[in-house]
Amino acid sequence: MLKKLIHMIFLPCSEVTLLMEKRNAENISPTENWKLNLHLKICKWCRAYKQKLEILDDILKRKLSQDKKDKINNSEIQDFKEKVIKNLDI
Repeated sequence: MLKKLIHMIFLPCSEVTLLMEKRNAENISPTENWKLNLHLKICKWCRAYKQKLEILDDILKRKLSQDKKDKINNSEIQDFKEKVIKNLDI
């Protein structure tokens, strides 16, 4: 009963998921953060969603960093090719 009351008074699950996304993208207010943390303490479904969200964010960050490395490597390869071509002309 208390859990349902807290869900209704503080934050419903639908708002919690949006706040989690918002917190990942930008800063949220201290009040929003407090309400979010309170909700996460009592709602196992939202905690599970939060864990999945963290896993997905980690995967995306690793993918983006890998893409940056690939771009750097491609430019380095292109520079090397240009140097080889210049040396062959001599």
